[in-house]
Amino acid sequence: MYGDDVAFLTVRELGKRLKAKEISPVELTRTYLDRLERWGPKYNCVVTVTAERALKEAQAAEKEIMARRYRGPLHGIPYGVKDLLAAEGYATTWGAAPYKDQRFDSDATVVRRLRDAGAILVAKLAMVELAVGMRYNQANASFTGPPTTPWNPQYWSGGSSSGPGAAVSAALVAFAIGSETQGSIISPSTNCGISGLRPTYGRVSRHGAMALSWSMDKLGPMCRSADDCGVVLDLIAGADPEDSTAATEPYRYEAVKPAGGAKGRRWRIGVLQDPVTKAHPDVRANFEQALGVVGQYAEVVPDLTLPDLPFAAASRTIIDAEMASAFEELIDGGGESELTAPEDRVGGYSALVVLAKDYLKALRLRRKMTVAFDGFFKGIDALLHPSSATPPGPIDRPFREAWPGYEPNRVLGAAENICGAPAVGIPNGFAVENLPTGIKFTARAFDENIVLALANEYQERTDWHTKRPPLVE
Repeated sequence: MYGDDVAFLTVRELGKRLKAKEISPVELTRTYLDRLERWGPKYNCVVTVTAERALKEAQAAEKEIMARRYRGPLHGIPYGVKDLLAAEGYATTWGAAPYKDQRFDSDATVVRRLRDAGAILVAKLAMVELAVGMRYNQANASFTGPPTTPWNPQYWSGGSSSGPGAAVSAALVAFAIGSETQGSIISPSTNCGISGLRPTYGRVSRHGAMALSWSMDKLGPMCRSADDCGVVLDLIAGADPEDSTAATEPYRYEAVKPAGGAKGRRWRIGVLQDPVTKAHPDVRANFEQALGVVGQYAEVVPDLTLPDLPFAAASRTIIDAEMASAFEELIDGGGESELTAPEDRVGGYSALVVLAKDYLKALRLRRKMTVAFDGFFKGIDALLHPSSATPPGPIDRPFREAWPGYEPNRVLGAAENICGAPAVGIPNGFAVENLPTGIKFTARAFDENIVLALANEYQERTDWHTKRPPLVE
């Protein structure tokens, strides 16, 4: 088996070494399987280790690579998926006790596409029960226990893609697939000091994934670098006859340099008015330092304001209504009583009172919001903002008590998600208690390559994404 220096390599570097036959897919898989068994329980980030399947896939990859039948940059690379994605032969628990024995007879489209690319599934990773659908307010909201960040296991790894965040951060997998409805890729990526890409709504098929909100759910890669996110997205994006919401617009990752910018000019990066006024002092200091780095390769446009529309209220209405429909059988049958977090045992009932007229009004407003949010980017290429107003919270306190006095910008997160816009979150330093902080670049729908280019440039000028957490023994 290999040591930390191999386990912490980026996807791109692992791919090069595998293709050159410098490392073995079988030994690499055994390395990650060992790490999953050793450290997964310490961070409550693993539900199922798929060892039998992984070793079969690794042996097949090794034979193909040795025979020079190379499938591409993910061939022979072990990865994990959030446990809302189906994998044939294994439980898909949705992070919740009522579904802990649930199985599906085929792979989700994303899992199949990664298998076809030669990637090796080594684990189903932990998540917040039902992907935050029931309004939880604490870290202990999964039947596998409270997920923690490898940077300080007394603190939360973020929700709801909590397992993927911790597993990538601790190099228990080379990369992972998470999901986001309203922050669930960006949040754990920030808390765990990794890079996470929330693609445009519809960019990645959700066939075989748990539905929380059909019109807002998105799947995306969580990796050690923004460049890795692009490499993975390139292989999982695309239309799917099994998912009518999957976009037909083709995608190809282009690792473009932002120095030339669009039409031969520098990139123009917008910043909202007072982006860190209500943020924790360490978040504020790290964001201001990041702005200085971004200013080296882009023109910063300050003091922007979002359109004055009810993004947060509309998105909450849509999520509640669609969640109540998705989990109607669980709620009506009293299955909520089996959930871990006390507030989750009653959260579904509040969603049942959403009126049809309010849901339809939110959908009508959504069109206006999408047009306005797209127009917000006129004159800028992307928006830069802190990924979170605070460091990760302690696992033994309710979220509202974790960092009193500091408030997140809930409007921006709601606007991005209800409008289906892409964003990439990347690390930009540390706060108190060795806790990571992050920034995110957001752009218009289908402009993933712009946010990835900007993040790549930032990561070429900094080394935050190369830092390794002190793993618990």
